[in-house]
Amino acid sequence: MSSNNKDQTSTLQSYVDSATGAVQSAIGSITGNPADKKQAEDKKLTGDVERDLSHSAAKAGPFTVSPSGGIAKDDPNRTAGSWNKTVGSAKEAVGGLLGAEGLKQEGIRQNKEGQGQEAQGQLSDLGKGISDRVGGTIGGAVAGLTSNPAARNEAQKQHDDGKARQRGVEADLQKQAPQ
Repeated sequence: MSSNNKDQTSTLQSYVDSATGAVQSAIGSITGNPADKKQAEDKKLTGDVERDLSHSAAKAGPFTVSPSGGIAKDDPNRTAGSWNKTVGSAKEAVGGLLGAEGLKQEGIRQNKEGQGQEAQGQLSDLGKGISDRVGGTIGGAVAGLTSNPAARNEAQKQHDDGKARQRGVEADLQKQAPQ
């Protein structure tokens, strides 16, 4: 596989390049050849960049786009849950500010309901994303064996869309994680 044809957004490719760099580094250390050491460092750096790219995604509202071109729309529960969390937090804040205990409690309840709804949507998207990635990988392998380029492209799209869906959930979870 030439470097021009390899998938720069593949997690597996990033691990292969990192491992290759480690082997080249060991060879460079044994032989003392500075060119081998430099090549090894370059290969490790390439692996690190590929791994970072593989785990990136752009979120725009309920849509996620991965660097490989996959596009996924969030499960409706994620969007509705996020909205309920926001509205619940606002009710809680206004209720606390005005001393309206009923409004404050309603806000707390709605916020918790939104958290659960959003988590349900995230689990759904994560499961579908993983399923699509596996199905796309298997479909691509079968299409490759049968020399069917249309099926291979469709399988790659399924894989990439699944990856976008999975990375969208991961991006949301990173935003929610306490700093």
